[in-house]
Amino acid sequence: MPVRTRTAALAAALVLGIMAGPTAPAAVATTAPYGGAHRTAPMDDPDARHDAPDTEALRAALAGLPDADSTAALARVGGSGGGWRGSAGVHDLRDGRPADEEGRFRAGSVTKVFTAAVVLQLAAEKKVDLDRPARAYLPALIPAAYGAVTVRQLLNHTSGIPAADLPGDTVEESYAHRFDRHDPRDMVASATAKDREFAPGAAQHYLNINYTVLGLLIEQVTGEGYADEVQRRVLAPLGLRDTYFPGDDPRIKGPHNHGYQSFPRPGDGSDGGFELRDVTVWGATDAWAAGDIISTTADLERFVQALFRGRLVPQPQLEEMFTLPDPSVRDHESGDPAAYSAGLSVATLGGRQVWGKTGGRWGYNTAVAATRDLSRTLVYSVNATDAKGPDMNPTALKLMVAAFGAPSGGPAPAA
Repeated sequence: MPVRTRTAALAAALVLGIMAGPTAPAAVATTAPYGGAHRTAPMDDPDARHDAPDTEALRAALAGLPDADSTAALARVGGSGGGWRGSAGVHDLRDGRPADEEGRFRAGSVTKVFTAAVVLQLAAEKKVDLDRPARAYLPALIPAAYGAVTVRQLLNHTSGIPAADLPGDTVEESYAHRFDRHDPRDMVASATAKDREFAPGAAQHYLNINYTVLGLLIEQVTGEGYADEVQRRVLAPLGLRDTYFPGDDPRIKGPHNHGYQSFPRPGDGSDGGFELRDVTVWGATDAWAAGDIISTTADLERFVQALFRGRLVPQPQLEEMFTLPDPSVRDHESGDPAAYSAGLSVATLGGRQVWGKTGGRWGYNTAVAATRDLSRTLVYSVNATDAKGPDMNPTALKLMVAAFGAPSGGPAPAA
């Protein structure tokens, strides 16, 4: 249906939902310097003033929530010019309470940055060779047909391994299977039973299966569970106490804002109507090491700052995160230049090169993004009503532009 028609239908659904509770709150925003290891540049420094966050644009990006596309949003901006944080929308459409600024959320494919960091740590420890075939570590799992795929090619999505078969081609079918449990080894077996999409290293195709294999590789090399290794190597050292892996539990533990997804209204669909369903409780075993992490904006901000400063991955291996494949490598579907490195993607925004990662799980869109020198960072979680749709959520896009500036070539950091 036309975008305007869909937006109007969703807006009506939101109004009906909000009328059941108190009036929806306006955006709540605060500006404050960041403490701890990162000291904010003094605001009487002309350079710091010049690079201060555009708080007016950031507040405007959160204005008017909830709306047809987003029921809540949380954001943090940091960097040499100071810090800003804000929240808007509602915790739950039923009661209309303000969104919890410290709430946990599903961070989706931001998980890949954690997975890549652990693999690169193992490379620094000489336990993994990035140029060695993955089959050397997982001989019983990776068939000979994929024997040439290297660890580096898994990291930057140039492996040629196709996606695993999972149930559900529509949002309704996915909803019906939301509590299914998926075994990562079964998913890899499903994917590698098919013909390769292209010769390893010849193209780039962003797919979760690459990081599912990497999660299993981490387990094989360390002898420990994937989530346990991330906890030991990343979460515990950085004190990320609100970040965790849900495993088989479809719930979000602790404080969190509810996620909603738009569905065609039951009936013959002739009126083009939509309804919102609460999709907060939804299993994530299909994503695992590629996209199941739960976190907060504060934890993710701390994570990206530590990562880019070299506190997690030694500098030689950290370069993998800021290195794209050879310029001859193109996206398998669009033909665009490859935009993914090991765990991150890159875009030019407001004249700056911005490295980051977005993620989408039903009801939640998330991003971490930063300039390499950390002069500007952004973390957001938007409770999007079509979080896995083909277009970037409008609130998320406004936050990205408010933090960095408009795109000036190349894609925005992708999910």
